[in-house]
Amino acid sequence: MLKKFKGCLLGAAIGDALGMPNESTSPNLKKMKYGYRRPYKNHPNKGLNPGQYTDDTQLMILVATLLADGKYNEERYFAALSELYDRGKLRFPDGSVSSVCEHPVKENVPQKGVKSTTSGCLPIAIPFGLAFPDMNEGCERAVRACNVTHTHPAAHAAVSTFATLLYHTIHDTPDPLERALDKAQVEDEVLGGKIKNALILEKEGMETETALLKIGNDVSVFQTLPIAIFLINRYSKPSDLLTVAANAGGNTDTIGLICGAYLGAAKGIDALPADLLEGIEDRQRIELLGQRLYTLYSHKLEQM
Repeated sequence: MLKKFKGCLLGAAIGDALGMPNESTSPNLKKMKYGYRRPYKNHPNKGLNPGQYTDDTQLMILVATLLADGKYNEERYFAALSELYDRGKLRFPDGSVSSVCEHPVKENVPQKGVKSTTSGCLPIAIPFGLAFPDMNEGCERAVRACNVTHTHPAAHAAVSTFATLLYHTIHDTPDPLERALDKAQVEDEVLGGKIKNALILEKEGMETETALLKIGNDVSVFQTLPIAIFLINRYSKPSDLLTVAANAGGNTDTIGLICGAYLGAAKGIDALPADLLEGIEDRQRIELLGQRLYTLYSHKLEQM
């Protein structure tokens, strides 16, 4: 299981970095290129180099580190996030995250996010999906963390759905995608319907590019998560899944992060392409973080 913990975090970072240069662009499945790329000249991520990740992985690392240090709570998460934002270190941050960080905190008033369905909340589901042996506790904690930046019920549903997917994948539960679908349908009818439709389109064999147009590829959880689940169900070869996710258009960094996290959780670090592992930013730091989350998980398991 340790290899899966490491693989999940590293796969997420790899998928994010692959999608980074294509974020906010149109689908490009006919001229796909494998591997890390530099963003075009005027792209919002233009300051990043091939193999560097975006704010998605930054948030994953931030929350995972607080959990591994035994220091996580929502107040510390917000403080660390705001500090990162104030220093100008968040890379092309999600609009909802920016809005929350720019809003002054009133004395004696709990920090609260914005009523948004953007997908900037999804990366924090990863450490919660890994670190808690009790899936329900992990989902509950992930939703509370999500609420720091995103208060919309659909965002909460998406975070708990993603955490559920990773939990069942890590634990080798049969049909983890079906488990995630069940969770989504319980938590938010619209999100559940869109994920179900994405799985139906995949099962029917619809061409990927056509399916992407039908599902949509904006930055909302209503499209980002269903697209990722469609691709996960279609592509079993790691390089294919990661490459298509990076070229799906729209929210490619988050789509790539979801697909990469799933891939690592399902098959472990050894299944990740060696050249992509070699070229990812902060590989040793992220791999060590996977080790530390596994230690935290094991400790919690012993206490149950």
